[in-house]
Amino acid sequence: MDQVLHAGLIALYDRGAWKGVLIQGPSGVGKSDLALRAIAAGFRLVADDRTLLWVSRGRLFGACPPPIAGLIEARGVGLAPLPARPFAQIRLIARCLEPDEPVERMPQLACQEILGVDCPTVALHPLEASSPVKLVHVLSLLGGGP
Repeated sequence: MDQVLHAGLIALYDRGAWKGVLIQGPSGVGKSDLALRAIAAGFRLVADDRTLLWVSRGRLFGACPPPIAGLIEARGVGLAPLPARPFAQIRLIARCLEPDEPVERMPQLACQEILGVDCPTVALHPLEASSPVKLVHVLSLLGGGP
């Protein structure tokens, strides 16, 4: 069973595998801005704005619907073409919060179920300068290969 979410997907090559981060949040919160800064820090674009999800062998994967593949919206600039990965296994969900929503100082890593798969989830403010580094850090804490 496939599902399309209003979310972005970026991936980082780490320890022999591409590790995807699904970026969720309300419209206009800064999902694409976070993705652009993460890409500048070494991530690769998989999908912006819409992500097609599916499960294979108990693992969650995502790809970009073909009409918008390789494109990202840079608010105030328009659509920008970028090199993109065709798909990635989703290893982490970044739940983007509105600026007035509090972020817990020392949270336990939460999980969110998508298509029957539990995914580690981190809540953050996407426009904070440190947010891409936080994503790298959490991925490293999750460890392991594919």
